[in-house]
Order: sequence, then C-alpha cells, then structure tokens
Amino acid sequence: MRWLGALAVLVLLALPAVLGSYATTILILVFFYGFLGQAWNIVGGYAGQLSVGHAAFVGIGGYTAAMLSLEWGITPWIGMFVGGALAAVLGAVIGYLGFRFGLRGFYFVLLTVAFAEICRIAVSNVDAVGGALGLYITFTGDPRQFQFQDGRVYYYIALALMLAATGVVALLERRRFGIYLAAIREDESAAEALGVDTFKYKMLAMVVSSFLTGLGGTFYAFYLFSLQPNAMFGIPLSVEIILRPIVGGAGTLLGPILGSFMLTPLGELSRLYFGQGGHHGLHLVAYGVLLIAVVLFLPQGAYPYLRRFFVGSRP
Repeated sequence: MRWLGALAVLVLLALPAVLGSYATTILILVFFYGFLGQAWNIVGGYAGQLSVGHAAFVGIGGYTAAMLSLEWGITPWIGMFVGGALAAVLGAVIGYLGFRFGLRGFYFVLLTVAFAEICRIAVSNVDAVGGALGLYITFTGDPRQFQFQDGRVYYYIALALMLAATGVVALLERRRFGIYLAAIREDESAAEALGVDTFKYKMLAMVVSSFLTGLGGTFYAFYLFSLQPNAMFGIPLSVEIILRPIVGGAGTLLGPILGSFMLTPLGELSRLYFGQGGHHGLHLVAYGVLLIAVVLFLPQGAYPYLRRFFVGSRP
C-alpha cells in the first residue's frame, strides 16, 4: 500500500505538465476540499462530533491573513499561522461550551452553526473588514504575498496542504490519541468508564481541526482574491467540507481524499453544464443523488467498501 501511495503522489506531481488550465483548476479544488475534509475528519470522523460550522474557521483564517497583509504588510505566509491560531481559539471556545455542557448530536450541530452565523453577521456589519461587500485583494504576482503568475504553483501548494493534513491524521491515528477518539466516537460513556478523559481529547481534536481549517482559509482567500462573508462563513461552505469525508468515509485516513475526488469534479462539471443551460442550482441535485446513493448502499462511505473489495480480492 505504501508504494501505491508513493506512486500516486508522483503521478500527481507530474500531472500539471500535461494538463490544461481547467483540469488543473479542478484538481486544485479537489486538493483544497480534500484538505478541509481531512481537517474536519479529525473531530467529525474520528471523534464523532458533528460540526456544521467549520466555515467559521475558514473565514477567520482567511480574513486574518488578508487584513494583516492589507493593513500591516505582513506576508500571508506568516498571517496564515496567525489566522490558524485564532481559528483554534474559536474552536476551543466552541468546544468548551459544547463539551463541558455535554452537548451531543443535533445540539452540538446547532452550536457550531450558531457560531458560524454569528461570525458571518458580525463580519458583514464591520466596515473595517469590508462589511457585506467583503474584501478584494489586488493581484501583484508577488510570491511573498501568496500570489503567483503561474497557476500551477497553487496546484502544488494545495497538494502539499492535503498531504500535510493526511500526514497529521495518519500520525494521530497511530497514536493513543486516535484510539481514544475512536473509543469516544463508538461509545463515549464506555470510554469515560474506562478512564478516558473524553473532554480533554475532544477539545484537542477540536483545536487541531480548527487550526488546520484556519490555515486553509488563507489559501482560499488568496486563491480567489476576494472574501465575502456569505462565502467564507456561510453554511454552504460547511456542507461542502463535511460532504467529502461523509461520502468517502468519515473516520478513515483516505476517505476525505476519495470523497473530494468524487464530489469536486462532479460539482464543478455539473455547475458548468447546468449553468450554461440556465438551470442554476441543478448541480446540487447531482450532489443529492450521489449522497442518497452513498447513504443507501455505502453507509460507511466509499473508501471502506473499496478497501474491503480490493483486500478481499487478493489471492
């Protein structure tokens, strides 16, 4: 399996040399959403704490890096870590309120949605960060400002982010931390009875997840060169994030990546096709059909099924 993974990485590294700009753009989005899905997977997949407000961390990370760059001239390469740290602080606040008071299931979902909406409304009404119109970043092509003349650079940065997040998840999965998170997901009361500090490990999962997601916010902002509150903090982005691991296989190492390779091209191509015919929004129908199919026939996601199929088919 390791040599297959190494071969896949080598192929991905070589692809920009033969792909056109549109295919490269789709792969950039595949890697980016794979990264965000992997970050969400830590708390939502392994720990079983369903957050539907991760867009708040994307927005915090993106706005922080953009403001530091526009107002103070601080390079986004530094600002992204400041944004990640602030996103982690917000994640800790949400986690403390949710986990300390024992919120589970739909109650925790509502808490995360509420914080994302609070952030969206607050940013929309603060003129210093652009208000409802948002912020626009002037393109200079300066690599120190996270801007590049060659779009393939974004490809490699997005790929590096996805691989880095996968490496973090792989490291956590092999440690006691990952075992405790899985125990919490399966039966939190039983884990507590066995001596697991569930509050501590859920908090750590939330902080790591929100920090990584905040890093992704910088890439999102400086790749699109614009930040709007509805796009950066909105529920649709949170849904886009969680769909990847759910379809691919939440709580698995490669599930978010597989889910992103399945959903992102489908979403972009269907949006392009239906948009030309004036049927805006029909790409969401394609999402819905695929999601229904996964829930009905692959309730654990696509990756566990494929893994059983290939492992079981070995002689």
